[in-house]
Amino acid sequence: MSGEPVKDGRRIVGYRLAASDLSEQEIAALIELCQQCLSVYIGLRGDCIWGHRGIADGYVPGSVRYEVLKRAKHRCELCGAHEEQSALHVDHIMPRSKGGSDDLSNFQALCVTCNTNKRDRDDTDFRDVLASYGVREEACLFCRIGEDRIIAENQLCYAIRDGFPVTPMHTLVIPKRHVADYFELYQPELNAIQALLKEQREQILAADPAVTGFNVGINAGAEAGQTIFHVHVHLIPRRKGDVAEPRGGVRGVIPEKQKY
Repeated sequence: MSGEPVKDGRRIVGYRLAASDLSEQEIAALIELCQQCLSVYIGLRGDCIWGHRGIADGYVPGSVRYEVLKRAKHRCELCGAHEEQSALHVDHIMPRSKGGSDDLSNFQALCVTCNTNKRDRDDTDFRDVLASYGVREEACLFCRIGEDRIIAENQLCYAIRDGFPVTPMHTLVIPKRHVADYFELYQPELNAIQALLKEQREQILAADPAVTGFNVGINAGAEAGQTIFHVHVHLIPRRKGDVAEPRGGVRGVIPEKQKY
């Protein structure tokens, strides 16, 4: 393993390690060690510079911040934004203005946007959102889908080909949490679904140049045609000539209203 400085003009702004000779496990351990050392440094720096102010004036020691972000997997516990996407704040769940303590149990990780919107008047604990992503229903088809059918997945959702496709490569994107109504999804799940829809769209376009459009649809409720009460988003590839008259698209859920 070797290292080299990272420069901005003549100024050294960082240090890059070349770890091509290390295993993935060794790299992960090295990253974890670096994060721990950085947290200790931040804490010591805070003690020297802001120590006289304390948490009560807004400063959170590096050791506390490290534990909160590690528990939250370095994501906003409300919207799911990763620290690489947005600056994360350590938020008092019960605001200090309402008597909230500086105990570790009273902290959660929120991105700068969510924390700004929450302000100091809201004592909502968003940590349960993270735990709820593990909810499954034994009797639900989409909660017990076979791994052999899954063509892609991320942390919160997965994709399969529809068992009764409208067109070739008709794909379903499905949240892993058991939830019936699209409108009950949490923002991180919506983010995950959107990411997988885009990924599958690109893969379908690469696999079949004849695809020139898509229908994206969700059935929310029995009257809207939902038959499996676990949210699933349809990504339906469209090709020129697959129907005589495509005008109106999803308006065709009520056939006489499709054309206008």
